[in-house]
Amino acid sequence: MLSEQEKERYNRQIIIPDFGQESQEKIKKAKVIVIGVGGLGSIISLYLVASGVGVVGLVDKDVVSISNLQRQVLYREDEVGLSKLNQAKQTLNRLNSNVKILPFNCFLDKSNAKDIIKDFDIVIDATDNYQTRYLINDTCLNLNKPFIYGSIGDTKGQLAVFNYGENPSCYRDLFPNQKELEQRGNVNKGVMGVLPAIVGSMEVNEAIKMITNKGEILKDTLFTIDLSTNETMKLHISPTIKR
Repeated sequence: MLSEQEKERYNRQIIIPDFGQESQEKIKKAKVIVIGVGGLGSIISLYLVASGVGVVGLVDKDVVSISNLQRQVLYREDEVGLSKLNQAKQTLNRLNSNVKILPFNCFLDKSNAKDIIKDFDIVIDATDNYQTRYLINDTCLNLNKPFIYGSIGDTKGQLAVFNYGENPSCYRDLFPNQKELEQRGNVNKGVMGVLPAIVGSMEVNEAIKMITNKGEILKDTLFTIDLSTNETMKLHISPTIKR
């Protein structure tokens, strides 16, 4: 149940037609984990917490650098050199004390992925490397957890929802050749500052739709956007293996 203070706080969501208090209560009960608290993770964590998701997990072991500040809006100049995880938790606690923040001060790897992810309802990718995305995908398949994928570079972004619903697609259906991608690596690390705000917000929106069972979810669909041309596109992803 929502307190009177929560009803006031989330009023602008509650009064949306076909949303209501019931949907907000579902959001309050949800547990969502964000892998990475950089450009995408800054936006994702802020809007999960602002929206009232009951438990938000954060996974990161990096520190704030001056080059982060152009797009990682969760951090400030006087936090350069400090733990992203600690600073993120402090800021998010000040934003919404009703939300429980669970920090995991580590990078996700094969030794910890299952234990970290198992207690959450939804996993959101906010990483910047292929190896971790494959790990998230495989762990979510093993635990039967939905996985919201997001990626950014230059002026282009993309997102999709994997392992959700009946006979779902997964990250390997979109990128089947893991070895080739990992060898290629993340060559160009340039990114337009506003791009993670757009893609990250859309990842949160997919999570809210999944939690509340409202709206059309990007299941088996890759959404792409190019800020230089304002072009968007949707591509169907065919599941290769019946699960």
